[in-house]
Amino acid sequence: MVPFQATVFREGHDLLGADLVVTAPDGSVGVHRLESLSAGTDRWGVELLLDQEGAYTWHMQAWSDDWGTWLHNAEVKIPAGIDVEVMFALGAQLLYRGAQDGRPADQAKALEEAAEALLDTDSSDADRLAVAEAPALAGAILARPIKSLDTDSAERVLRVERARAGRGSWYEFFPRSEGARKKSDGSWQSGTFATAARRLPRIREMGFDVVYIPPIHPIGTTNRKGPNNTLTAGPHDPGSPYGIGAAEGGHDAIHPDLGTEADFVAFVEAVKKEGMELAIDIALQASPDHPWVTEHPEFFTTLPDGSIAYAENPPKKYQDIYPLNFDNDPSGVYAEMLRIFRHWTGLGVRIFRVDNPHTKPLAFWERLIADICTETPDAIFLSEAFTRPAMMRGLAKVGFQQSYTYYTWRNTKKELEEYLTELSTETADYLRPNFFVNTHDILTPYLQFGGRAGYRIRAAVAATAVPIWGVYSGYELFEDVARPGAEENIDNEKYEYKPRDWAKAEQLGLSLAPYLTRLNEIRRAHPALGQLRNIRIHWSDDDQILVFSKHIDGAFTPDGNDDTIIVVANLDPHAVRETTVHLDPTLFGMTAGVPFDVHDLVTDAVWTWSTDNYVRLDPYAEPVHILHVVRPPK
Repeated sequence: MVPFQATVFREGHDLLGADLVVTAPDGSVGVHRLESLSAGTDRWGVELLLDQEGAYTWHMQAWSDDWGTWLHNAEVKIPAGIDVEVMFALGAQLLYRGAQDGRPADQAKALEEAAEALLDTDSSDADRLAVAEAPALAGAILARPIKSLDTDSAERVLRVERARAGRGSWYEFFPRSEGARKKSDGSWQSGTFATAARRLPRIREMGFDVVYIPPIHPIGTTNRKGPNNTLTAGPHDPGSPYGIGAAEGGHDAIHPDLGTEADFVAFVEAVKKEGMELAIDIALQASPDHPWVTEHPEFFTTLPDGSIAYAENPPKKYQDIYPLNFDNDPSGVYAEMLRIFRHWTGLGVRIFRVDNPHTKPLAFWERLIADICTETPDAIFLSEAFTRPAMMRGLAKVGFQQSYTYYTWRNTKKELEEYLTELSTETADYLRPNFFVNTHDILTPYLQFGGRAGYRIRAAVAATAVPIWGVYSGYELFEDVARPGAEENIDNEKYEYKPRDWAKAEQLGLSLAPYLTRLNEIRRAHPALGQLRNIRIHWSDDDQILVFSKHIDGAFTPDGNDDTIIVVANLDPHAVRETTVHLDPTLFGMTAGVPFDVHDLVTDAVWTWSTDNYVRLDPYAEPVHILHVVRPPK
């Protein structure tokens, strides 16, 4: 349900009305009456279910309620004997006017008969007024008001997207690492799309919906980065997949080590067969060896010495990457970028994780996303922008359906409470947060030093707080060693092959995969976790115990029952915490002070809770309660 609201007012005391006029993607037009939301506030609104994917256009229409104004005045004047015949004559005029406004013949006839009754002086004043107040007449006029002074607002567009744009569990991995093996001469045999496909069933078993892979294009050799971002690559180093472009091609080409275009299409189909979707990484930048450098030098920034500027984010330097210049030839750059995205939608890709979109103009993204989504309405764009709030919000407003967030750096109770409140209220209308717990570029100090408990805590909060979350492969194995001086893993997979023995870790009980699986099972089973705006912060006496609930009314659940989840998380991965949790049960439809049962969806324990509850959370056992409020079926 989408809430539509407007401020509607006029001069004087005459009554008014307002409608929401909506044109659906299929061209059908609906008119929906707005109701006053609160007397004296001039706020009007209506909730509407929009069940077609695509762009809706809508506007508000306010009008003078001529019949309602007359009826109000008549009910005051006529019983008091004031201007009786004048009032009946005015009412009859309105009814005759209404009978001629194109309404159905039976309604027109009813209005004419009512007008004649108002003018019948042989009847009593009370009987004539009763005709004007008759429910049948009121219903006919409600369906088609007798009105004037129609005033229309500006037309607006609202795009309705498929459920995956707002909900989902993402899993990132590098296809080249799956099946990779080191040869005796020190060189590597790269993994391929075919070997990467062998990993898909396990990803699906863990409950993930989206498989995300970094760029799969040819990688340049000029200034290629070596292990751990070193400036000199050895003869067997694969380079960063973000150094896009080589003799084999650019953004519309596939790295030959991974396979052919046909192999890629087969991989897309293999992902679909497992009931998941593929997201690919689009990074609009080029290596010095990209075909664009010679074919389109105007796409880049040329320095006074004649060299092309490489990418920098001080103190980081990316000598293997040339950023694009969107100002030298805006139309040419746009045409080429649009071609690139069309190429991949043509191969069956519908989800794009866009690298560093904040370094490109907002107007570019607004136009491109609109064009792609018009041609391919089920396309989804995820913004990978860890930047200033205004830019992150701007990217969401111009069309990105999802956004990376600051979650990785919000670790304390106060930080998380403030951030969850912001995301569920201040920006919820346009920004859909995707809580990745880690990425191939980000290993925060919390994960570096939080141990196994830290990994469980961050995953549990991410999976329950927002409808979209994700992990980068290796999270299951608690890969927590950072490269000195950097917030990223040592021996970063971005610069080298990283095959992992998943099966051995699970056999030894050293994998977080079972916990991730359980989190995704809980997410699928509980509709309350599929909503963003329903986060409600509760209280605890400990500054390390985060408490929040998520509730959805049974009117919006498949089984018709209310669904409520309470999350109590010990944010300290190194110490047992005991405290009292203070709930406001009215926030999830319960009565304060009345006991209710909660079922821990991880441990299967059941407790009776109320407003104030003792908790003990051991990070070495279960650091987070994910509690389902047990209610009798409706």
